[in-house]
Amino acid sequence: MEEKIKYEMEFVVHASPSLLYQYISTPSGLSEWFADNVNSRGEIFKFIWDGSEEQAKLITKKSGERIKFKWLEDEDDPYYFEIRIQVDEITKDVSIMITDFSEEDEVDEAKMLWSNQISSLKQVLGSS
Repeated sequence: MEEKIKYEMEFVVHASPSLLYQYISTPSGLSEWFADNVNSRGEIFKFIWDGSEEQAKLITKKSGERIKFKWLEDEDDPYYFEIRIQVDEITKDVSIMITDFSEEDEVDEAKMLWSNQISSLKQVLGSS
């Protein structure tokens, strides 16, 4: 299997970090923008898009700050995806930082997918 490449993205979002955290850390919040439906049992989250289903394990969660998942299909690999809230100390601008992994020939496509997802999140937040 081909090695995946780590990439990071930053999106400025006009919303309070506490509100934002609800949208990145809860099944109901994630259902609003990340997937059509999200369910969780303990630390296993089930993401549903157009009838297809992916499961991810919640690896770490820091209240108000970040959440990190690992797709179950990547369980034996070092790959994960993380959504982190960052507040600039000087300007107080709020950003969402995405860390994810993709195969080399799919990085652009993966970044476009994240851009679309974050655009949906901004619409839900009314900050687009």
